[in-house]
Amino acid sequence: MTGFYADYVDGDDVCEAYVALPAGDGPHSCVLVAHQWSGQSDHERATADKLAALGYAGIAIDVYGKGNRGASDSSDHSALMMPWAANRAALRQRLMAAVAFAAGHAAIDASRIAIMGYCFGGLCALDVARSGTTDVKGAVSVHGVFGAPDIGPQANIMSKVLILHGWADPMAKPADVDMIANELTAAKADWQLHAYGHVMHAFTAIEANMPERGMKYDANADRRSWAATTAFMAEVLA
Repeated sequence: MTGFYADYVDGDDVCEAYVALPAGDGPHSCVLVAHQWSGQSDHERATADKLAALGYAGIAIDVYGKGNRGASDSSDHSALMMPWAANRAALRQRLMAAVAFAAGHAAIDASRIAIMGYCFGGLCALDVARSGTTDVKGAVSVHGVFGAPDIGPQANIMSKVLILHGWADPMAKPADVDMIANELTAAKADWQLHAYGHVMHAFTAIEANMPERGMKYDANADRRSWAATTAFMAEVLA
């Protein structure tokens, strides 16, 4: 496995991806990894490395732009995230720049690209699917949030969608789950949802231990969600 950083652009903005390539010349199928609210971190880069170990090109993408990162996972990163959450058209453009970067890489098979993401990154994965693109075969939201972008009529969703959700997540309550299910159904998506009982937000983040804020690591949900993710990727990128 080879890991390195690479710049890509969205208009005049420079973003910095972490690229993990498996052994061999490729071209390889690819999974983009979208980050949580603090920005690209060791968590996403480690996921890219795990994907490379399975034979995929793993790319930890960069929504905020090169050098824009939160100080720590436990800090408040609203100032980084909210401008993108409030401007979903700009977010979609930034995400599709990452897709274009992956598709143009010599080591990647542009016909076999998927995306996954954690927390805010889960919303990013869903927004890529909501774009109606046929360039991304699957999208996985891991303890993500679900709010629709409200940037015009929703195109039919061509990417297969997997949602991995903690049922006790206060950031995506049962009413929100019902909402996203109805949205995906109306958009004719091939979708599935795995809900983990008694599980809070950030269940894959080992350092998460703030149950008073609804965030807590859960080893079983972490293991089960990774198994579901890898099975899904094997299907959509076959």
